[in-house]
Amino acid sequence: MSTRPLRRTPKQLEEEPVVFEAVPGKGGTAMRARPSPRTGAAPKRPGTTETGFTDDEARLLTPDEQASVDPLVRARARQIAARLSVPRPRTDSSSHRGVGDLASLPYRGGSDEIDLDASIEMLAERPVPDDEDIIVRERVRTRRSVVLAVDVSGSMKGERVQTAAATVGALAAELHRDALAVIAFWSDAAILLPLGQEVQPMDLLESMLRIPARGLTNVAFPLEIAAKQLERVPAREARVLLLSDCVHNAGPDPRPYAARLPRLDVLLDISGEKDIELGRELARLGHGSLHLMRSHRDVAPALSELFRS
Repeated sequence: MSTRPLRRTPKQLEEEPVVFEAVPGKGGTAMRARPSPRTGAAPKRPGTTETGFTDDEARLLTPDEQASVDPLVRARARQIAARLSVPRPRTDSSSHRGVGDLASLPYRGGSDEIDLDASIEMLAERPVPDDEDIIVRERVRTRRSVVLAVDVSGSMKGERVQTAAATVGALAAELHRDALAVIAFWSDAAILLPLGQEVQPMDLLESMLRIPARGLTNVAFPLEIAAKQLERVPAREARVLLLSDCVHNAGPDPRPYAARLPRLDVLLDISGEKDIELGRELARLGHGSLHLMRSHRDVAPALSELFRS
């Protein structure tokens, strides 16, 4: 792995970064701290001796701050996410050719590539065979597990909110039969959707919009959390998507964390300040691909391309 110094010297954090998790309540979604992936203990809120959580309804990440979402931003973001999160129609088995891994399966009308060795073995046991005693080679798509890490730090404002909305909507459509986790991050991070929970795109988007774009960007931390989310998932079924400008300015070097992931694809927002060089290196180390996002319109084509690979 490259030991080239980062272009920017990131700020070294004096406190362990905090992992928050969304807790639904009557007035909205509260954010409660959970144990650190490093120490196993609930972290402290900076400047206090208390653990970092709040039971206040609809509060954001600190107990003394309420999110304010511009109604026009919310409406536009919801519109974009809704358009892209329409579930895809079910398809028959023949439409999956060319997708997934080859497997030997009983014939069910979806493939005409006969596995001769397996079929002969089966026919030797059944002189009067049924259709399903013929074994064919067919591509089968396994259940994917995807962690989306969305940058909500201070630089991710304006058009970038719409890009985040488009990503949530498009992934909800792409992964409606798979497992999705969503992490919002800045110098700390919040797990908005743990891996495998049912995806409600509009609720997920609302939770994301309630987190103000603030603070520094610690790219290493969500990659560390993503690895924990995927630790029991077979590597061939697991991947991480990072949506960020990759302007890493807080915390440790993220490159070693990228190298430990089964696959990392980077959706790099270039509508403002950005670090394309770091994004490219993270994707390379994570055995994935880099896709440049100029606006929310680039999200669906990029996801379509990377999920074919």
